[in-house]
Amino acid sequence: MAEHAPAAARRQQQIEELCGAAVRALAGRTDLHFRARRLHQGEHLLPFAAPHLYPSLEEDDYASFRGATDALALRLTHSDFALHRRLAPPELARRFVFEVLEQLRVESLVPPDWPGARANLRHRFESWSAAWVASRQLEGTRGLLLYTLVQVTRSRLTGEGVYEPTEEAIESTRWDLMPRIGVALRALQRTRGDQAAYAGHALALADTVVAMLAEQQAGDERDDAGDGQTDAAPGFALLLEALEHEAEAPPPVAEHGDSRVLEAAGNRYAVFTRAYDEERGAVELARAEVLRGLRARLDELVAQSGLNVGRLARDFRVLLATPAPDDWTSGQEQGRIDGRRLSQLVANPAERRLFRDEHWQPKAQCVVSLLLDCSGSMKRHNEPLAALVDMLARALEEAGVGVEVLGFTTASWQGGRARRDWQRAGSPPHPGRLAERRHIVFKDLATTWRRARAGLAALLKNDLFREGVDGEAVEWACARLREAATDDTLQRRILIVVSDGSPMETATNLANDVHYLDHHLRQVVAREEATGGVEILGLGVGLDLSPYYGRCHTLALDGLPGRATFHEIMALVGGRHRR
Repeated sequence: MAEHAPAAARRQQQIEELCGAAVRALAGRTDLHFRARRLHQGEHLLPFAAPHLYPSLEEDDYASFRGATDALALRLTHSDFALHRRLAPPELARRFVFEVLEQLRVESLVPPDWPGARANLRHRFESWSAAWVASRQLEGTRGLLLYTLVQVTRSRLTGEGVYEPTEEAIESTRWDLMPRIGVALRALQRTRGDQAAYAGHALALADTVVAMLAEQQAGDERDDAGDGQTDAAPGFALLLEALEHEAEAPPPVAEHGDSRVLEAAGNRYAVFTRAYDEERGAVELARAEVLRGLRARLDELVAQSGLNVGRLARDFRVLLATPAPDDWTSGQEQGRIDGRRLSQLVANPAERRLFRDEHWQPKAQCVVSLLLDCSGSMKRHNEPLAALVDMLARALEEAGVGVEVLGFTTASWQGGRARRDWQRAGSPPHPGRLAERRHIVFKDLATTWRRARAGLAALLKNDLFREGVDGEAVEWACARLREAATDDTLQRRILIVVSDGSPMETATNLANDVHYLDHHLRQVVAREEATGGVEILGLGVGLDLSPYYGRCHTLALDGLPGRATFHEIMALVGGRHRR
């Protein structure tokens, strides 16, 4: 069994990628993807829990997965999640019925010009019905009642017949069920285009079915065993898990807006004075003994994480490496003529080993720059952030990737000397950026991780974290990547911006408007991407940075980073997150 695990994992990954592409196209949303066979929006599980939505990797075919994908796309298109969540009953059994009825409603709304989707939905439903029967769920009274409910409701909403092989098996239960739910079923059919009206009738039907389940359990002790079996039905465990754990609220989106001041100036960003701007190495900002103590603390954090940096390096090497010419192999019987061996042909006309072949070796032909937001709000994340950056820089270096670690902040709070100069000048309106901008180099491309250990430890120095001017920092980091990484063989230059909020510098916002800096950041990112040569990615710490970065991901850094955190970063670098 174990020998087939890699093949099963590859098949699951292939299916998830294909289904993810299909659901994004059908639903018109770019942030949808499958993980562990469950649909996620960004990093958040969508609790669509009707049991037929989850085919079995071992038992079902591709058409079943496509049918489930079409069903999920219809749910995203025709169902208001907030309304559904508000109207859903709190009791698990009633919520089960309510959830299934809503899913059947949206599947009945498949457009008439989607005959392929209709066929996929039918195929998936029949496959689920067959699996339910094969798992002997019809032998329990509760399983039989729930199955009959699903069959007759779908038949009434879509106009299609019930699953033919079980038509006789459910006949008696349907005979008992229809007099009690017939009126509600007709109302469901009549209101299937109106989610709110449909929900009222679905709740009434759920009450009736739950009452019938309670009657059966009270009248027959065998229902206890039947109930236990129902949980084992295909998809039922997933259903209960999703219903018991509602979808997490999506991460907040970075506040953003257009700056009237910047627009009035023709989108020309202004800086009142650059006299106090500086670029400093991190080791210059702390005493050597302080850095030694911070380094010891950082080493403790890395050890507590328990991660194997060598394994991370191998993962990054596989992700980023591409074949590149490395050397020549001589003495071949075919390939390019090797001039050094032509003399052997004179000595032995039968000699054939006169050629050489180029030897190719996987190499990571890229450089990565980490640009860290060192504003005050990031101070609470400094320990997990420092551990993450330290291990990431080391793993990338071991993978053969050039790495530099940069940061941006201000040298003082609320504008400092720049603001005082502006006040002495009479406080002219709309002065542009008012701050002592500070750019920090924790590790440059030419310095190895081992020699940069002290600089990286400075990330734990709390008084470095003040305010942030993001746009100028992104320009600076992109310029450094282009200047330092001039090798023509480089295939990728990647800038990863790590931040937990919108640009914020108090003096600048007060003297201009609140969106002056974030408007400029959007301008810079758009301009740098148009220039090309550098890929700009955003890592939001508990925040969705999509207003600024087309490719971004939200990280949770409430504790030390684990292996899953690095896999999320790999997915971002590999292009598998929001675009």
